[in-house]
Amino acid sequence: MPSEMIQWFPGHMAKTRRMISENLKNVDIVIEILDARIPYSSRNPEITRLTAGKPTLLLLNKASLADVEQNQKWKKQYTQDNTVCLLTDCVTGEGMKSLAPAIREILADKLRRYEEKGMAGRRVRAMVLGIPNVGKSSLINRICGNKKTKVEDRPGVTLDKQWVSTNIGVDLLDMPGILWPKFEERRVGENLALTGAIRDGVLDIESLAVILCKRLRLLYPELLAARYKLGTDLSAYQTYSDYELFEAIGKKRGFLISGGEINTERTAITLLDEFRAAKIGRITIDRYSKEELPRA
Repeated sequence: MPSEMIQWFPGHMAKTRRMISENLKNVDIVIEILDARIPYSSRNPEITRLTAGKPTLLLLNKASLADVEQNQKWKKQYTQDNTVCLLTDCVTGEGMKSLAPAIREILADKLRRYEEKGMAGRRVRAMVLGIPNVGKSSLINRICGNKKTKVEDRPGVTLDKQWVSTNIGVDLLDMPGILWPKFEERRVGENLALTGAIRDGVLDIESLAVILCKRLRLLYPELLAARYKLGTDLSAYQTYSDYELFEAIGKKRGFLISGGEINTERTAITLLDEFRAAKIGRITIDRYSKEELPRA
């Protein structure tokens, strides 16, 4: 893995960190959005540190792309004191109707005090945080019912804060996506790259696709075999290296160039695109286990 994968802190992310600290006092609750396919890798420890003590609603977004069983395990793990976790998907609408009731539940005591002071109609203010390309803007647009924020399927589109009013009684402060200065765990950086949280081009795409092959042969061999017609299982490929498996997929797809060589670039692009679109199946590459709890 290239060194720039481990050290990653563009200037606008340093600016976002300052904006979070400066604006936190102006909101009642933090809505942190995670990628359900990588619930551990997409939880930014900088956000956890910066928002410590603030009521938090965690959303495992893109839930329809992730493993159903893993979704439930991570939801249970992340629901703790002062924090509620929901499964959401801004494309299918999953979990959208649960947002307002969850916010009211978390802020029940505070809202009760407002009522006692004659401020029952005061709108709740929430700061929306998450890593790049996790679906913040898409989710906000879904809540609003119309296009309020710019949405593109690439990281770094939202570069400044913006307030958005919704019809669920909550004003949202949409913040730019923020990564953290250093990935202590190599696989965290790899997982962020696999899901597109780090823009394509920072890493060699073929190396990234080989990493994906490694993840899938370990976690979802049946899905990998079925999608790329490798037989009923991967037993015939057990002696293959991850790169040889990657090449076998390219050959099965007929991605050949002159001389019968594998078109590795086309194979890599296809693998990553099909993983991100859930064409291989519903996949979670951060596995939950009691032996490997997420960062606090």
